Amino acid sequence: MAISGAESISSDEGRSADRAIGRVIGATDGVVNRGTLEEDVPGTWEALTAPRVVGGWWEVAVRGATGAATDGGEGVGGPQTSDEVGERNGIRTRRSKGGPCWCELPGGTMPDAWTSENMSPGLRKVADRARREPGRKFHSLAHLIDVPGLERAYRRLRKDAAVGVDGLTKEAYGQDLRQRLQDLHRRLKSRRWRHQPIRRVPIPKEQGKTRPIGISTIEDKIVQDAVREVLETVYEQEFLACSYGFRPGRSAHDALRALNRVAYRGEVNWILEADLVSFFDSLGRTQLLEMLRTRVADGSLLRLVGKCLHVGVLDGEEYSEPDQGTTQGSVVSPLLGNVYLHYVLDLWFEREVKPRLRGKAVLLRYADDFVIGFERKDDAERVMAVLPKRMGRYGLTLHADKTRLLPFRRPMGTAGRGPATFDFLGFTLYWRRTRSGRWQMWCKTRRARLRRAIQSVAEYCRRHRHDPVKEQHAVLTRRLRGHFNYFGVNGNMRSLKNLVCATARIWHKWLRRRSQKTRLTWERHTLLLQRLPLPEPRITVQLWGT
Repeated sequence: MAISGAESISSDEGRSADRAIGRVIGATDGVVNRGTLEEDVPGTWEALTAPRVVGGWWEVAVRGATGAATDGGEGVGGPQTSDEVGERNGIRTRRSKGGPCWCELPGGTMPDAWTSENMSPGLRKVADRARREPGRKFHSLAHLIDVPGLERAYRRLRKDAAVGVDGLTKEAYGQDLRQRLQDLHRRLKSRRWRHQPIRRVPIPKEQGKTRPIGISTIEDKIVQDAVREVLETVYEQEFLACSYGFRPGRSAHDALRALNRVAYRGEVNWILEADLVSFFDSLGRTQLLEMLRTRVADGSLLRLVGKCLHVGVLDGEEYSEPDQGTTQGSVVSPLLGNVYLHYVLDLWFEREVKPRLRGKAVLLRYADDFVIGFERKDDAERVMAVLPKRMGRYGLTLHADKTRLLPFRRPMGTAGRGPATFDFLGFTLYWRRTRSGRWQMWCKTRRARLRRAIQSVAEYCRRHRHDPVKEQHAVLTRRLRGHFNYFGVNGNMRSLKNLVCATARIWHKWLRRRSQKTRLTWERHTLLLQRLPLPEPRITVQLWGT
């Protein structure tokens, strides 16, 4: 049935949200508070085999949506036991006779290569079970955070990982690594582990602004990454295909390819460009933990998540304890952000909004950065009217100046100009004619990103102008190649050349200021560039024809 306006969507999505994640506003039972659970949940650090029957709103929702019983029958594919992965028997979900489960949406599972080659046997079994039974709760997962799991997390840390408040580096922590990890595992099992305060460091943003980044200690990073690995194993089977950020086997270029395909087919005539204000700082912790409980009923694992959320922040000499959000820069924050927006935005748009639209629509999200493409203008206007209300229910705010609706219809014929442009994932996207005269969606580096890259080169050359020339050349080469690896897409050659030319000029400027006795002319600098050439701009990522 068609809807008449934004208020209709708002009322429908409110009832759907209550069914999908429960009434989370004002809920306090079982919520992690300062790293502890209010309810007395038995420890799950060992594989549990005792049967346990759990009832609640989620089981009722699954039964009502799929007509499946949850009384401990056989799982999908015949009788199943969960002793191997430490799950409790008693909660089963079966495939609906009328089709796939309402939780199943195609394209949202992690790649088979990732699940089979990069995971431990226990995690692989959890991933298989999560894929086969989308509505299942996992009651025992914490035992998967064992010493080998902690060691995998340590190995994934960068060698030059920033140090936390204790000043301990990865190399120093690696001394007597086995003994340290065993001690850490014992403290995790006995609930004696405490997350140390996070060291806050500001990093520059556009227009002179800064973004606060939290740096945890090496040990806390290990625990965060081990928790992330377990949660990701479950939720990678749950996430939808529209989500691309911080997921194995997916990248920002994949999101751009998907946008190019739907735009080329003529399914996107209007673009809703949205921007969330301080997403990671505004994320509701109570609501997030209730969302996690839809799949994870392990009190010990949720307790660790709570400790990673409720952590103090040390900003210089000032200590604070925020009561909202998750630390930006934490290892586990990207996954928690994906879980939050999975329920707040992805499922809502896929199940509640799209069936009520008159034309086609597509959502593309990379972490908290997303755009929505529409075939019809009236659909876009109705969604734009209700989207701020939806975000507001979960403590999120859309940026008034950066959220806009603009035309992006593919131009007809060979004359005229393309419609408006918009920014997404560091690129400016626009329509442009090819040499053959047909219209093609092109990407170029966003002006602010290009300016920031040039300023970064200038700052490096100024600070390190007295370093050996070969060392400066090596650093500049690495920076340019790293830039090419991301921004080297079809149609962006001009922006890449501009960066290389600007780098050559800036390098010449600061090399001239190394000494007042000798003067580095441009001719001599040209000879230097012949001996130590900067990388040539090149296209490294193919967006078209893929």
